[in-house]
This record gives sequence, C-alpha cells and structure tokens, in this order.
Amino acid sequence: MAGGTLRMMLQDRRAIVTGAATGIGRATSLRLARVGAHVVVNYRGSDAEADDVVAQIRDAGGQALAVQADISREGDVAELFAASADAFGGPADLLVNNAGIESRHPLLELELDDWQQVLDVNLTGPFLCSRAFARALVAADAPGAIVNVSSVHEEIPWPGFAHYCASKGGMKLFTGTIARELAPHRIRVTSVAPGAIRTPINQELIDDPDKRADVERQIPWGRMGEPEEIAAAIAWLASDEASYVTGTTLFVDGGMTQYPGVT
Repeated sequence: MAGGTLRMMLQDRRAIVTGAATGIGRATSLRLARVGAHVVVNYRGSDAEADDVVAQIRDAGGQALAVQADISREGDVAELFAASADAFGGPADLLVNNAGIESRHPLLELELDDWQQVLDVNLTGPFLCSRAFARALVAADAPGAIVNVSSVHEEIPWPGFAHYCASKGGMKLFTGTIARELAPHRIRVTSVAPGAIRTPINQELIDDPDKRADVERQIPWGRMGEPEEIAAAIAWLASDEASYVTGTTLFVDGGMTQYPGVT
C-alpha cells in the first residue's frame, strides 16, 4: 500500500483495532494500513461503517477484514482473534484497544447496570483482548505491541462520569502492570490518552458553539484535536521507532492536562 512521504514502518504487521468503524478507531485503521499493516477492523454496530473502512484500505492496495465482535464477551474475543489469524496467516502482533463508551450519570443517579456497561467495554474488553493477544504471541515466541486508548480522564476527574474515569484510571495501571509482565516476552504495552477530540462521541459538544468554546479555553493549544492526530501517535508507538517505550502513557491533548482549570 502506498505510503506517500511516510516510511512503511508497520510493513506486514498484523493489527487488530477494536471499535474501528468510527472516530479514533477508524482513523487508526486507515493510518496503520497506510504504513503497511494488515488490519482487522473490529466493530459492534453498523456493518456499513466497518465495510467502508475496509473498502478504503483495499481500494488503496492494503489488506483489511471487518469482524463484528463484542469485546466484553470472552467468546466473541476468541472468535475475533481466530478470524485475524486465519485471514493474515498468523497471530496478530499489534493490538489497539480502542473500543470505549461513556455516559453521563452523577453518582447519586448512577445505576449498577450503567456502571457495569462502561467497565465491561472500557476495561474488561482490553483485558480479554490483551490476554488473547499475549497468549498467542508467547506461544509463537514472537514480539508485538499493545496500544491502549485511554483518556486524559485517567488523570483528570470528570463530575458525572465516575464510571468512565474509573475505567480509564484502571487502564493506566493495567497498562503498566502487564507491560512489566510481558517485557520478557518482547511485547511492549503503552497507552495513548486523547484530550477533547472531534469524534462522533463528542458531536453534541462540537455542535454547540458555547460548550465548544468553553472546552477550548481549557486547551493551551486552543482547539480540539483530530482523530488523525491520535492515529499518528498510535502508529508511532506501535512501530520499532518506539522500541524503548513501554509501560507509559502518551498524552495527546493539546496540553489539556497542564491547564489548571481542569484539575
């Protein structure tokens, strides 16, 4: 697949991107393919959106496959990784744990079902996928990389989103812990923590000029980020150019975590 001015830094890597039909996952799938990776586009909802990502990659000369799976379900995860291995001739050696959900519920109104749904997708899903990924690579004695998509809210409290913040705070220590466990097996584990990004999950914010201006005042760089900017960071962390980076979080937030008004 043509890489333009970019080197093919992920040539022939076998990648699985969860939640890959829209937003950051979509941009990441396209970016990884652009620099040489074969990509499994995991999705849960719309066939059309996932098929469109696959079509774009294939039209540009790359290899991609759409696989519907609920990553919070152990059986679905097993089928996802089996489909990837069958399609690309071996176990995935790059995993991007991107799938995530959020919902606003102040603590006094937060129901157990709402709490559990967010934790299931945002934390149990990355656990199940990372375990399946690591087991296959260790069995094959092969190196690889996991990039988790976290959030600035692994550091910044967000009233009304205790369950979301708990999931991302949990991801921070999950990343560091399994990075230590997997380092002897040559498997790196990192996180990317986006700030306010122009994705469908933020559409209400994007469409409200006053709310958007309020958020942008909290960003030293002065604007919301684009999905492609997160995808570029993920591609770098996944590549050999980041071969000495593991167990840490890269914040891609326009400086949002440095602004005193958000803490």
